[in-house]
Amino acid sequence: MNASQIIFYLISAFVLGTALLAVTTRKIFRSAIWLLFSLVGVAGLYFWMQVEFVAAVQIIVYVGGVVVLIIFSIFLTHHSGSELPKPPLKRTIFSILAVLLGFAFSYNLIAGYGFPTTTSEKPFVVPVYAIGEQMLDTKKYGFVLPFEVVSMLLLAAMIGCIVIAMRSIPKGKSIQKPATPISANGGTFKQVVESTKTMEEKTT
Repeated sequence: MNASQIIFYLISAFVLGTALLAVTTRKIFRSAIWLLFSLVGVAGLYFWMQVEFVAAVQIIVYVGGVVVLIIFSIFLTHHSGSELPKPPLKRTIFSILAVLLGFAFSYNLIAGYGFPTTTSEKPFVVPVYAIGEQMLDTKKYGFVLPFEVVSMLLLAAMIGCIVIAMRSIPKGKSIQKPATPISANGGTFKQVVESTKTMEEKTT
């Protein structure tokens, strides 16, 4: 095992560990911070693969965009220090099944296509214009449709943050009107003014 493989396993362990902490912690703000670290680790994998442009997009869009919006929405709801409610058993079982299904799907893709090993020591160089042309290509191996879908990610995140930040009034509760100012002797402000006018009329 060479140094490159050790770095890959360390970054992968960091990404998986922080992602696991993001979905298991009970503090909502800590969950967002662990998600931030996990996305930074994914950007580190891109840098390790020498795809600097994709790594920069990962940091700008996900770390600098989505996670920042999530943190803003948490602070807007004033529940940054509160604990998340314990999920019900049905949701926990569904989450475990979704994780297992995701692992099975990923294994099926890897086993179906595989990764051919090469002995070439040439660096992995992909020019930025080639990435842009491939993303906007409408041919067989083009990615124009996924590119347009991903371009709506920030808009969806902003809408979700607005919905989370909106605090509606619970049903059955009305808006409390501001109380009438009360003087030191227990009377309202209007009564105090009227008594003052009466005293002025008596003196005159």
